[in-house]
Amino acid sequence: MTSQSATRAPLPAATPPLIAQIGASLLGGLAVLMGGALLFALVFGALNLGRVYPNVSVGGVDLSGVRRTEAATRLASALDFPHQGQITLSYGERTWTLTPAQLGLRLDAEASADAAYGFGRSLWPWQSVAEKAEVLRGGADLAPRLVFDGDIANATLLQLAQELNQPTVEAVLSINGLDVQVSPGQVGLTLDIASTSNLLASQLLRMENTEVPLVVVEQPPRILDVSAQAEIARSILSQEVRIVPGGDYEGNPAGWSFTPEELAGMLKIERVDYEDGARYQIGLDNQSIGAFVASLAPEVAEDPQNARFIFNDETRQLDLLQAATIGRRLQIEASVEHINQQLAEGAHTIELQYDYGNPEVTSEATAPELGITELVEEQTTYFYGSSAERMQNIATAASRFHGLLVAPGEVFSMVDNIGDISLDSGFAEALIIYGDRTIKGVGGGVCQVSTTLFRTVFFGGFPVIERSSHAYRVYYYELNASNNVDGRFAGLDATVYAPVVDFKFQNDTPYWLLMETYVNIPARTITWKFYSTDDGRTVEWDSTGLQNVVDAPDAVYEENSDLAQGTIKQVDWEADGADVTVYRTVMRDGQVLYDDVFRTHYRPWAAVYQYGPGTPNMPPEADNNN
Repeated sequence: MTSQSATRAPLPAATPPLIAQIGASLLGGLAVLMGGALLFALVFGALNLGRVYPNVSVGGVDLSGVRRTEAATRLASALDFPHQGQITLSYGERTWTLTPAQLGLRLDAEASADAAYGFGRSLWPWQSVAEKAEVLRGGADLAPRLVFDGDIANATLLQLAQELNQPTVEAVLSINGLDVQVSPGQVGLTLDIASTSNLLASQLLRMENTEVPLVVVEQPPRILDVSAQAEIARSILSQEVRIVPGGDYEGNPAGWSFTPEELAGMLKIERVDYEDGARYQIGLDNQSIGAFVASLAPEVAEDPQNARFIFNDETRQLDLLQAATIGRRLQIEASVEHINQQLAEGAHTIELQYDYGNPEVTSEATAPELGITELVEEQTTYFYGSSAERMQNIATAASRFHGLLVAPGEVFSMVDNIGDISLDSGFAEALIIYGDRTIKGVGGGVCQVSTTLFRTVFFGGFPVIERSSHAYRVYYYELNASNNVDGRFAGLDATVYAPVVDFKFQNDTPYWLLMETYVNIPARTITWKFYSTDDGRTVEWDSTGLQNVVDAPDAVYEENSDLAQGTIKQVDWEADGADVTVYRTVMRDGQVLYDDVFRTHYRPWAAVYQYGPGTPNMPPEADNNN
């Protein structure tokens, strides 16, 4: 196969004479057009010589055919917005209405008239022709020439600032007696004249009535409003405030009250500043209320108290005698803070705040948990011949120890556990040894209880930590079941005189020790029982009996003006002096645990008689003792 290629004949080239002919025709047409336009401009200008071209207006004011000077007059009359317009300046709810002229706007009538007259008369031919053509097509409405005078605007705004501007004022809260006084705060205001003037310039040139917000710099105080704090202060002073201990504790104080007048003297207004502002803090002065609260600490403090039990000999379980007490210690700072917080919330009865501590033995404790399984010791003493007051004191003192627990390893103090010995706490006046005399005193008979405890400890084989004997032999402590003085018990007494003289022993076993006390008034006995677990210890004891006996001194006679004539009353009893030593050996599994010696020295004691003035037949020695 063979390939073929086609060739196209070239177009005939234009001849130079033809191109020249076309160019000449175009240039000729253009020349005719320009000449016509120029002719039109010349003729149109000649017809309106010295006058504004037809269909030319400024701001809607038709100036067709008007001479230039007349145009200025007509515009000044027709365009009266600077003097008749209304511009409302506003800040918040406050407004001020002014004319644009008062704010610096004026019409430049001459410049506006010149602009109207010059429309279509440009030195640039084509612009001139185009503007004339625009006039013929439909006309032209030119914007008036306006002038914004910043000095006038600033002067007007400066006058307005004198009315608007105000200083920043801090709110103040004060107390005058029971009157709470408030001085409100104020936000500082400063008119920003420069920014407002710039805003006015853009708005006024629109030639429209409008509202322009003022640019105002606000400077709020750190404390503007104290009404809430004032209400807190008024609430605090509206009635008395009562501080109560709270909780269900025996012997809880009833509470403490403050009158409004007292509160006013303690009320403190404190300013607290922070990063974004400040506020007033209303409350009782920490130092004043803190000192008061601190003074309450001993009164409201409670030590944790173990539950008290009785060992049930039948079930061999513990029967609850007295529920455990949760201990508390007053939190002074927390109480002060809580009081002021509650006052701020409108409360007028406010509880103190505490740290609480649980006792070692709760009410739910069981005998196996404590290692209490049996009676390990029991002792009884006798108080035949005691007065009713002495028996009352024995029963009252013994009840303080009924159901008490002694922890393993604990040193038990009788003074620490007997509590208050006073007429208010159930004790009566009975005979006590005081110095060299037997006198009436509150609590006489308590030593019957301490002696019974000492003997239970002694025969139970527990270590005696502290023990003091009586100054002289007291027959109560040597009585036996037959109401006879039994010399075997000499040297087995123990006296207690709180807080100086104490009796202490230690529970040296790994088990808890439960104490029970029983006073039988008709039988004139007091029995002390120890319940725990027998660890196999045994007690052997011996006594020297009374040694170095010294006869009692002669009786002493004293006149007592409180006694009637002829009355003789014995107030003290004779007792021979003596020494006695008691030995005790405590053993377990063939080993000696304790080998104790208890030495007692009893002083000889004289009987003392008192008689009324003028009583006859007194012994001769009575005259020497008046």
